[in-house]
Amino acid sequence: MPTGRRMVLRIAAALGATTTFGLFALERNGTAPPGPAGPAPRAHPGAAGARPGALAGPRLAPSAYRLQPMTAHAPPRHRRALPPVRQRPFLRVSGVGQSMVLSFDDGPDPRYTPAVLRTLRAYGVRAMFFVCGEMAAVNPDLLREMADDGHVVGNHSWSHPLMPRLRPSRIRDELGSTSDLIERTLGSPPLWYRAPYGAWNRHSFEIGAELGMEPLAWTVDTLDWKEPGAPVIVRRVLDGAGPGVVVLSHDAGGDRSQSVAALRAYLPQLLAAGYHLTVPRR
Repeated sequence: MPTGRRMVLRIAAALGATTTFGLFALERNGTAPPGPAGPAPRAHPGAAGARPGALAGPRLAPSAYRLQPMTAHAPPRHRRALPPVRQRPFLRVSGVGQSMVLSFDDGPDPRYTPAVLRTLRAYGVRAMFFVCGEMAAVNPDLLREMADDGHVVGNHSWSHPLMPRLRPSRIRDELGSTSDLIERTLGSPPLWYRAPYGAWNRHSFEIGAELGMEPLAWTVDTLDWKEPGAPVIVRRVLDGAGPGVVVLSHDAGGDRSQSVAALRAYLPQLLAAGYHLTVPRR
């Protein structure tokens, strides 16, 4: 090979080695190599030399960065479909065979609710408790005990007002604040509600449905709040028993010792008669 050509090849090889070494050095120092002419790349918010006022933040680790495309497009959290707006509450429940529902309003009350829970637990029976927010707020342990025993906790407003006399905003406060409290305490919102005094109106149906609740009234009213005596309460329950019947009693709102005594008497009689005491499904 002519001497001049060998000299040219040696110079080219030396220049190539120098360029390669320079690229590795730039990579190790965290500096990007120069590119073709064009607009300068935008500085990373956390990079040194970013323009004043730019948002600064920690650089993501490679593993976290690789997960971003997966988590960014995750499906939204599943939410239960809202029920339709009813024009009247359910008065009874559908079930198989001799199914009945026992329900208790106005609690939880530490004077009477624990005795009701113990009686139901002794017979392996589940029931529904429509609680008032102002009572549940000061007795959260009883609320959790209801749920732990498998009972259904429903919404009975916050302060037990007469709903048709309230503005829609007040109805929303009464039902919404109670649902929020139940969800914070038990981890899930109530699916059923009952209007105080059984007084329903269009706004209460609409707002209850917006909060994901179905309205449930009753078939048999024991009128235990009048304190007629335990034997009278027992007779009313047994006379009104039947498939799909919902029995209304109270575990708060006054002296409920008669209600507790009546439950201890009629509960074993209902079971002996072949009734299956359960709670509605949703």
